[in-house]
Amino acid sequence: MSDFLKSEEAKVVAEAASKLKKCLNQVLFGQEELVDLVCTGLFARGHMLLEGLPGLGKTELVKGLSKALGLDFKRIQFTPDLLPGDISGNPLIQEKDGKKEFVFQKGPIFGNLILADEINRASPKTQSAMLEAMQEKSVTVAGQSHALPDPFFVLATQNPIELEGTYALPEAQLDRFLFKLDVHHASVDVLEKIVLSRELGDSPEVEQVLSHDELQKMIGLVKKVHIPQQVAQMIAQLVNSTQAGQSEMSEHIKFGAGPRAAIALAAACKARALIEGRVHTGFEDVRDLALPVLRHRLILDYRARIEGHTPDSIVKSLLSELKIIDKAVPVTMKEES
Repeated sequence: MSDFLKSEEAKVVAEAASKLKKCLNQVLFGQEELVDLVCTGLFARGHMLLEGLPGLGKTELVKGLSKALGLDFKRIQFTPDLLPGDISGNPLIQEKDGKKEFVFQKGPIFGNLILADEINRASPKTQSAMLEAMQEKSVTVAGQSHALPDPFFVLATQNPIELEGTYALPEAQLDRFLFKLDVHHASVDVLEKIVLSRELGDSPEVEQVLSHDELQKMIGLVKKVHIPQQVAQMIAQLVNSTQAGQSEMSEHIKFGAGPRAAIALAAACKARALIEGRVHTGFEDVRDLALPVLRHRLILDYRARIEGHTPDSIVKSLLSELKIIDKAVPVTMKEES
């Protein structure tokens, strides 16, 4: 049947994804795991929230990604005085044939890859406008709806320690991000490599490895990746274990993850399988992707914070609690049409 992914198709995507990762690893040294997750989120058509201190390369990573894919890149620097219209655009009066009329002037949200820099510095009203566009893939101005380009990805950044003049994203809006990724400090060896190969103010050269059409075609193949019933059951059990009374660790969770988290985790697992050249997902995909998918979707109670628990430690404990029969996933699907 044509609905099944062919092994040849998966191999082509894996080769392209490998080139993309290699390219991005030359932009951001020593962050291979982060690069792998960004590529996974990209193929899953998900938005991502990057959290880390200034100067760790978050902006360069996003800029490098846009160059490697030949996508229209837009950067929005969020500040407290930024208005929703500064993002979506505004109707402007223009004269045409002797008559004045309102013409919609597109804002910076109209791009393929949007860097929402320091998104937690914007007011809640502006954040809502941004996150609504992420969800609906369109903006409405003066009663008219305007579709955003396809593909459309938002990679937002925020500083985890500087809280003055910031507005924390509400949990319901955080849920619209596929991943929340932590950007860590580089090691001594990586810092030495950066010092020897980079100049202040210069951006690394990045070659284009995929065209717009090639990317769209490959992203479309994610839907054809098979999820065996055992893997789907593992995802369902993991998400359900975040609810009250469903696991030992759930007593530390005030509000757990919902169906959107399960859908997001499944999509991420399918994307991971595809860029690794596999036609179906496995248990390891769920284990590897549970943290970035769930860490921003769990709200811990005060006791958990007092006892030193974090969303990451809770998710790791929930994974260890799962009673999954860890046997080989049967290849019951056909790889050929």
